[in-house]
Order: sequence, then structure tokens, then C-alpha cells
Amino acid sequence: MATAKVMTYKNFRGVDFSNKEVIPSRSPNSINMWKSYADTDAVCVETRPGMKKLGDFGAEVYGIYFYELINEISRTTQVLVHAGTKIYNWKNYPNSPVEKTIIYENINPFKSNAFVFNNIFYFKDGLNYLEYDGLIMKPVVGTIPLTTIGRAPLGGGTIYQRVNLIQPKRRNAFVADGKSKEFYLDATDLDPASTFICTAEVNGVNMVESINFEVDREKGIVTFGSAPEAPLSDGSDNVYITFSKTVPGYADRILKSNLLCEFDNRIFFSGNEDYPNAVFHTELNDPRFIADLNYYTEGTDFKKVKAMVPGNNALWVFKEPNQGNTTAFYHTPVIDDEYGKVYPSSHSTISTGCISTGINFNDDIVFFSERGMEGISGDIGSEQFLTHRSTLVDSKLTNEANYENMQLTEYNGYLLCLVNNHIYLADSRQKYSNTNDNSVEYEWYYWELPFDIRFLKEYRNKLFIITMDGIIYELKGIYDDSLNINSIWTLPETNFGSDAYLKTSNKRGGVAIVKKMNNDSITVKTKTSKEEEEEISSYSDKKGYIVYRIKKKKWSFIQFSFSSNKPFGLFSCTLEAFIGGYVKR
Repeated sequence: MATAKVMTYKNFRGVDFSNKEVIPSRSPNSINMWKSYADTDAVCVETRPGMKKLGDFGAEVYGIYFYELINEISRTTQVLVHAGTKIYNWKNYPNSPVEKTIIYENINPFKSNAFVFNNIFYFKDGLNYLEYDGLIMKPVVGTIPLTTIGRAPLGGGTIYQRVNLIQPKRRNAFVADGKSKEFYLDATDLDPASTFICTAEVNGVNMVESINFEVDREKGIVTFGSAPEAPLSDGSDNVYITFSKTVPGYADRILKSNLLCEFDNRIFFSGNEDYPNAVFHTELNDPRFIADLNYYTEGTDFKKVKAMVPGNNALWVFKEPNQGNTTAFYHTPVIDDEYGKVYPSSHSTISTGCISTGINFNDDIVFFSERGMEGISGDIGSEQFLTHRSTLVDSKLTNEANYENMQLTEYNGYLLCLVNNHIYLADSRQKYSNTNDNSVEYEWYYWELPFDIRFLKEYRNKLFIITMDGIIYELKGIYDDSLNINSIWTLPETNFGSDAYLKTSNKRGGVAIVKKMNNDSITVKTKTSKEEEEEISSYSDKKGYIVYRIKKKKWSFIQFSFSSNKPFGLFSCTLEAFIGGYVKR
């Protein structure tokens, strides 16, 4: 008499594209499925949400930003969109952007970055560094540094601040002696008067070049008509002179940078092709001031910095591969007696290069190498080592044609990795230990979108999806615009515990617990070791379960799948089979 065995698939976990033996809770072939976690008491794998069209900006979108402008009486949000070479204010968001105004032009058509500091919006595109107060967008006006204090008319004094890379103007503070008319600045070869007219403040009185004093720009000497009086308090600065000296290439160090991140109340910049391994940073709490010595080089080679990721009390910097040298560096704040707080570059033990990008994903420092997602294990005080995070999708992910230009966005507990129109989702709620190296890895899902997607943006639990030609969608609904969503969950092959015996499925022994989503066309297909894939039938989820009749004889393994062009959800499924005689040799 044949023995009956039941195979149950449940507690689904994600996909497995590794081309190895797949456990029952994972799918070797799934498209457009995920766990939404909306119902925490009944989590199943289900069809992803659709894409609802919001509007069209008519050009490729390189950034979308939600700027919350706060004042004493109100809080408003402006939606700023970088499309083509313009920045728009989308005034009637979330409706179709028929009310949009251009607030700045001649923008670099390149992926941009932005941040808000002290209620001011700052924008960076690899060509411009702009600021916006809610009314006017303009180039950042750099802080004028007070480079020397306590300076005697003939020179000396104490260096107080460094030169600002984005601001050629400087100030010197002198202690007048009541006799000297000539005051020697701390720089020579000043900018011509056509560029900047020098000014001065003497004992609180404002003075202007050519009226109250003359300037020898080549020598850097300011000559007053009469000697400024000495200060009432000995040693106190009472003469302040403002001048300008442009250093070629200084401003471009920041303007040409296309990477930025916030760390320790400073902004860090990198990605300048002329300084590929350099990281620059602002002064504390001042995005308008980047001192000329506020930079660090990551290693001795000139391989590019690909990502900067704050986390674990440090700023991590990941470089592209460089034949075995260190590729990951970290910066931790250190107090220096002379320079104050500094961020020296420290080597890690990591030599695996970053070819795409990186992110802090729920306190997990990760980046993407030629092998897939890598994570930093250990802490700053111990030896760091690299562990893998994406074994289950590497075979597909790393072979994507545009893998090196991946974009990352966090949404609903997932890390969304966008490559072309494909999205790979790392699930922060589902992790497992890889027994090969004891590394902690993520479970993954995989989506295919119908349009050429170039940009993702998350804002307050909403996900915006933008196409190459500037159409903006929101992830919601059950259609991709007007298109049905084709989704599939394929179960792994099963031999019911043995390759040696032939099996016959019990046509009454198949049932699936499904989510009620008003779907009457859930298709069940099957294939065996003897037959190609065949459709069994289509079913409705009205009852919360479906009974499928699979009658296949004398097979050694069987595989079946659930699919639909309407949303469906799957909690579990079973199949009963009778174990028969031995497989014939």
C-alpha cells in the first residue's frame, strides 16, 4: 500500500536566486511580491502596490526634495524638483504639477543632493552650491573668515581662522599703535579693485578704499590717510580690514564635488574628479564655511570615493577597488590642541572595493561591491571585518547592466536597490545566519516595474517613483498607471524527502490559504520531472483558501507556482503525495 506524505509551505521569507537547493519558505522565481507588514497579525507574501501617476515634469528628474520651512507662526512644506537643468517649486503638490514655478536655472543635469541646516535649504549638483530660504535661491555666500587677530601694523599676530574655499574675501584684525599708517595684510597679490573694493572698520568707524585709505595690492599693504588711534584697552583689536584674494581652483574643490553627507553637525563633500580620494568638510554648524585645511585624503592612491556613510560613531568612506589596498576608511572626531575638533582618516582592514554606493540601513553600514552587498561588522575599537548581506540575490543583482549606478532608498523597513527598472528589496525584519561563514544576511524580494525608472524618493512613508522622462508616480493602488501587475510566487522543487521513489500527487490533497483581495484569477501551475509546466486552473480568494486538484503520476520531483495579474496574497499551501515504487534505473 502506498504511503501518503504531506508537504507544507509556510512562513515565506523571500527569494533565493542562488541556483542552489532552495528551502521551502523561499522562492526560486518570484516577481513583484513582498511582505507589506500592514497587518502584523497576518503577514503573507503578496503583490506589491501599483504606481499611481502624479505628474510630468517633461525632463529627467535628478532630485525631489521636501523642504519644511518653519517660522514662529507656521510650518509649510515646499516640494522642490530638480528636473533637467531647472529647479521647480511644485506648488500644488500632491496634485498634478500644473502649478510649478522655476526658482533656479542652469543646473547640472546630474543626480543632486541637498540638506537643510538652520531652516535653510542647501543644494549640490556637482556644479553649483546653492541656498534657498523659501523665497530666493542663490549661490551660497561663503562666510568671510577672520584669518588673523592681534596683528601689529607691520605683521605678526595669531592665525584665527583658515581661508574659506568658497569665499575669496578675508578679514584681518590689527592692534593700532597710534603712529603707523601702513598696515601689512596676511596676503599679497590681492584681487583687483574691479573685483572687490577693500573696506575697513577703525575704532567702530566704517571706511572705504580710495576715500579713507589706499591699497598696494601686489604687496598687500593698506595705507591710511592718518594713523589710526591706538585702542583704549591695550592689546585689543581695533582695526579690521576686509580684502579679497582668489586662489585659483579653491572654489571648484567644493563646486565640483557631487557627494555629500551630514556628520557631527558638519557637511562632508567628496566626488570631485580632480580630487578623487579627497573628503572636505565645513566648519562646525556653518555650511557656508569650508576651510582650506578641512580635508583628508583616503589612502595614497587616487581611486575614487564612491560613498560616504555616517554610522557607528564614525564617518565611513568607501572607495572603488584598487588591487588589494585598503578601500574603506573611517573618521572619528578627535580634539587637537591646535586645530580643535578634527577627523583624521583611519585605515580599516577592508580591501574589497565599492563599485556602486553605500548607506546606513537601520544602523547597518553597507556598500555594494562586485560581489553584492557588503556589511561592516565589529566596532571602531576592534578589528573591523566584512560580511556579506546579499547571497540570495547576487547572481541576478550583480549581473544587472547598470549595477554600478544603483540608487538606494529606505522604505517601509526595506532597503530598495534600484537598477534600471528592477528593484531588489532587502528586508530589515527578516535576517538569517549564513552557515558558510556565520554572517548575518537579509531576506530579499524582487520587483520588475513596467517603465524605465531612474529615481526613487521616500517621504513620510510615501514612495515616489520617477521615470527617465520625468513622470512622477506614487507607490499605491493596484495598477501600474493603467496596467495590470503580473506577480508570481514559485515554490521550490520538492522530492518529498527522497529521489529514489516515484510519487503520485493526491488530487484532493492540495490547499492554499490566501489573503482575501477580491481576486478571482489566481493561477496555479505545476511541473514535474516528467512534464513541462502546465496550468492547473484559476481560483478565487473569496473564501480565504483555494483547493487545487493536482493529479500527476510517477514523478521524482514536483514544483508548482501561484500567479495573477491582479493582487493576491499567499500565507501557506500544502500538497499530499503517495510514495510508490523505486525510480527505474
